[in-house]
Amino acid sequence: MIMRRCEKQSFTSVLLLLAHLVPACLFAQQNVVLENGHLRLKWVPTAGGYVLREIVLNPGADSLALDAPEGSYVGLYTAGKPDTAINTGLLAEAKGHVFDEYKYILNRWRDCFRPVPLNTAGEAVSFFPSSARSSAHGVEFMHQTDRFTAQIIWSLDRLYTHDVLVEMRVTARQAGYFSFATPTLFNTEPGDLEWAMLPGYFQGRAIQPDLLRAYAYGQGIPSLPVVVRERTASTLAAFIQNKQGVTLAVIPEPGTAADPWADSRDSRDQWRLGLSLMNRGGGLSPTLYHPVLGEVDSYLNAGEERVFRFRYSLQRADWFKVYKHAIYDVYDFDEAVRLKNTRQSLTDRVRSMLDYLKDDSTSLWNVHNYQGLEIGAQSYLGGVVGADKDAMKNADYGAMWMLARITQDAVLNETRLQPARNFKLTQQQTADGFFQGAAVGQYYLWKSKRFTEEWGDYVEPIALTYYTLLDIGNILLFEPDDKELKDRLRRGADKLLEWQRPDGSWQVAYDRHTEQPAFTDQLDLRPTFYGLLVAHRLLGDKKYLQGAIRGADWYVREAVNKGHFLGVCGDVRFVPDFATGQSAQALLDLYEQTGDTVYRQAAIDAARIYTASVYTHPTPSQRVKEVKGKRKEDWEISQVGLSFEHGGTLGSANGGGPILLASHAGLFVRMAGLTGERLFLDMARAAAWGRDAFVDPATRVASYYWARMDAGSGPFPHHAWWQVGWITDYLIAEIALRSDGQINFPKGFITPKVGPHQPYGFADGQIFGAPATLYLPIGAVTVENPRVDFMAAKATRGTAMYLMLLNNSTTAQRSSVSLQGLALPAYSTAVLLDEKGEKLEDVRVEEGRFAVDLPPWGLKVIKLTNQT
Repeated sequence: MIMRRCEKQSFTSVLLLLAHLVPACLFAQQNVVLENGHLRLKWVPTAGGYVLREIVLNPGADSLALDAPEGSYVGLYTAGKPDTAINTGLLAEAKGHVFDEYKYILNRWRDCFRPVPLNTAGEAVSFFPSSARSSAHGVEFMHQTDRFTAQIIWSLDRLYTHDVLVEMRVTARQAGYFSFATPTLFNTEPGDLEWAMLPGYFQGRAIQPDLLRAYAYGQGIPSLPVVVRERTASTLAAFIQNKQGVTLAVIPEPGTAADPWADSRDSRDQWRLGLSLMNRGGGLSPTLYHPVLGEVDSYLNAGEERVFRFRYSLQRADWFKVYKHAIYDVYDFDEAVRLKNTRQSLTDRVRSMLDYLKDDSTSLWNVHNYQGLEIGAQSYLGGVVGADKDAMKNADYGAMWMLARITQDAVLNETRLQPARNFKLTQQQTADGFFQGAAVGQYYLWKSKRFTEEWGDYVEPIALTYYTLLDIGNILLFEPDDKELKDRLRRGADKLLEWQRPDGSWQVAYDRHTEQPAFTDQLDLRPTFYGLLVAHRLLGDKKYLQGAIRGADWYVREAVNKGHFLGVCGDVRFVPDFATGQSAQALLDLYEQTGDTVYRQAAIDAARIYTASVYTHPTPSQRVKEVKGKRKEDWEISQVGLSFEHGGTLGSANGGGPILLASHAGLFVRMAGLTGERLFLDMARAAAWGRDAFVDPATRVASYYWARMDAGSGPFPHHAWWQVGWITDYLIAEIALRSDGQINFPKGFITPKVGPHQPYGFADGQIFGAPATLYLPIGAVTVENPRVDFMAAKATRGTAMYLMLLNNSTTAQRSSVSLQGLALPAYSTAVLLDEKGEKLEDVRVEEGRFAVDLPPWGLKVIKLTNQT
């Protein structure tokens, strides 16, 4: 890697001579140029200093000169700590009051209006370099002010020839707090903006005048040059694409930003790198700041030095290509997959969680009588308005019925499914009135005997989609003859149609008491339309499909095409979250139903945007760190590959970091198959593989938030169902991809509310043309290499059984397989098939054991035949 970690250095005698003894006239006052086959940059001397006069892409044939290049610099300075007073005027303009009752995010919101994040702190020292010269390394600029001396070296990257490397070496001449911005190459006019993104924070095609929607919800580009932290910047780059098809990105050298876990503690409270889509003057220009004024390493005594290294990437390419360049070529995302060394396979995690979920005490399973029915759910110990430690919730109905079906477990089938079904019945209002047919709340409070929402007394149309249509729909896939549930599904779908507005959209919510719209400052930029698709698939009525299409058309136009989204977590007032990824699967399902390629492309676009909810920094390594008294290699606890619940200025990623619920993994595998895009597949695998450091050793349930490491489910015992759901979805998606679709099982409906994973097992699938039923043997099959996952299936006709073995690593693996739990020697004949279904060899089963070799990322299938 060309760049190195920014370092704090003492002032050397050589630099003293440069700063104080070498007159500017020794640098010749003439044009200086950087040029290769892809870029040409030319600076010219003026009375005000060296100005960037030319930026030409592909100089020579098919060249493109960019308008109004600039090359201006800004340094920030304060003698004392920067002011921290909140700008109450701007806070009020941004409707600051809307978060007054949201205790988790209120202080974060207020902190956004302090001078440093607003980019109003300090004295701005603007300049063009006073002298320049060409050298073997590139172009060297010098400038001296009363506050500091700057030496800046520009050079062209020999490997990535669209990139310009910059090193700023700045020495304080007065003591104080300093921050230095990346120079402005050029400003993009708002009317020439095609797309801008600061991954994890903001994206869109236009500047958003509504400061609440921009700054809190990331729906467009804020109209102010705000500076944000690295802790929820998923990829460390800011980039802008113009209508000429040119994308400019600025990317810091790895090591510039804070390490999320420095040595032995969570260090995400440090702020070492600032990111913005505007320069200090408010021009649209991707900009970085290091150090951050008033933060770590920003205080310099006279003579002290700071070094800031970064690169510009300037390409005639869309934003996604440049974004991937930052991820792969600068931050080496390949390492996130290559270093994985799993100690428990995903399959075994699912089988272990079955034991947890069957245990009433560990899973906090409760059954209460309500409206004459025994309703069952797990305790929820997170924040719910009005709860007195009595909230109950079920998470993933599809996973619940799936696991019961594919394991044939008696405890699940006899003690869980019926009370959970009853919970679903009582969760839907049947009494006459405005809310008839709607879900009246996610949570049941058993002490006060009522259902409620997470953070207020309101009812959301998307909650109707989630907790009536999707949950009931997934049950009906397994229980198609349940007439009462079909009636409930129809009631819910009719209510959703009734609430749909003429343009195809829905209100965000309705007040429970006044029945008037709530949260009217926001649009329902969520996949609410999907519930009608579920109703059409199960009930067959075309009016539901027509409603889904109307809703999807509005959603594509107002959400996907603009990059504007809303979340589904009420405790943070719906800042964007995993519903964005969920919308990609919803649109993909609509495409499969209608064949309309508009929805296919919209699904791909939404999935591309959702990749910016996945961390790609810092580059994982094998450096040893301490975690709760245990030694761990850095890659084991790396945030790279994990998505966040919600990011931006307000999301939970600011405190808890990303989450271990990788609901998007299966979707991303499907997207890789659909598009051939490698990033989707690598992100899925980086999220799913080798996450043992976050798994509770006792229950095998992973923690929710990264910062909790291996603390288990904590206040969210129901999350185990979501983990079963996403892991199974991911494994079956990988099997389908690696077999080129020759092994496939029908997918159910998206689960509320954590993302796009879907259940299986309600209908037969196909294994190389033969019908088969999904099956997960418990205690009957052991695959001893934890890097090898498996799923099983039984032939629908005959007695054959299939073991589908996946090498979930980047190196060749060998594993012993034990069939001790099966009826032996009945299954004593085995044939090894490759990923195309072609026979490789007969497998010799000795005392119920055999071994299999798998290539990197490989799939092989064992077909076991009963000879009796």
